[in-house]
Amino acid sequence: MLAFALRRGLTLALTAWLASVVVFAALELIPGDPALMMLGVNAQPDTLAALRAQMGLDVPPLERYLRWAGGLLRGDLGTSLTYARPVADLVAERLVVTLPLALLSLVMSTAAAIPLGLLAAARRGRGGDWAVLGFAQIGVALPSFWIAILLILVFSVGLGWFPAGGFPGWEAGVWPALRALILPALALAIPEAAILARVTRTALLDTLGEDHIRTARAKGVGRAAVLLGHALPNALLPVATVLGLQLSFLVAGAVVVENVFTLPGLGRLLYQAIGQRDVIVVQGVVLLLAVVVVLVNALVDIACAAADPRPRALS
Repeated sequence: MLAFALRRGLTLALTAWLASVVVFAALELIPGDPALMMLGVNAQPDTLAALRAQMGLDVPPLERYLRWAGGLLRGDLGTSLTYARPVADLVAERLVVTLPLALLSLVMSTAAAIPLGLLAAARRGRGGDWAVLGFAQIGVALPSFWIAILLILVFSVGLGWFPAGGFPGWEAGVWPALRALILPALALAIPEAAILARVTRTALLDTLGEDHIRTARAKGVGRAAVLLGHALPNALLPVATVLGLQLSFLVAGAVVVENVFTLPGLGRLLYQAIGQRDVIVVQGVVLLLAVVVVLVNALVDIACAAADPRPRALS
């Protein structure tokens, strides 16, 4: 197990390094001068030169990358030119919105998907199964921003139950803050619940065909007891794998939904930094999101290997 964890750790480090190279190179290859974009075409040459020096654009790309990578190793994501503050501080402020949003949407998707998957597996080929499969198909097909707009029209404009946007802050109280996150979390949770429901159904159906399930049925164990007590625990491994992947994708995928609801989260910070041509913020946030995805995937692999050692023999 230790050797497996070390291999995953080395893979994580290598992937994070490659992600930093790709992020830096992608922004380097974008046409145009970032300093000129920020100041405009009428900027004075001395002002432009000073900003280029402040952004480190007056040195070769390799040297800029090494400086940036060295700062990353120290936990320094750079300093935002727009906000004149360390990027790490900006990220920490926005994570108190994005992380609860991702966790709330994960809870919503799990609470809906597992019962739906159980219903579909128990009613295979019947009306309940077809209804769950239909929901899953629609949920996967609909983009989260369209679901967000629909939720605003129904629950904010029509019924007035939830705010259409904004975030009061956690200092205003837990319920007002959660109330502002419910619709965004639901918009993120519906597509993820559709995916997870299909995974749960498939895993349960595969497990129901195994020998120990047939043995339990032969001993007279009831249908519900077989499904909940024998099939579901053995089907949770692939479900847990998808749950781990969904958490990372929810953190990274909140960019669009946060902008629809004007939430001051990490996604909105990234969107504003792109509009303001704040390259330093864009580099830091994109790399952070990439590392979160890779880190969660690695942790899921290690947890699954600890729960079921069979995949370790193949890795």
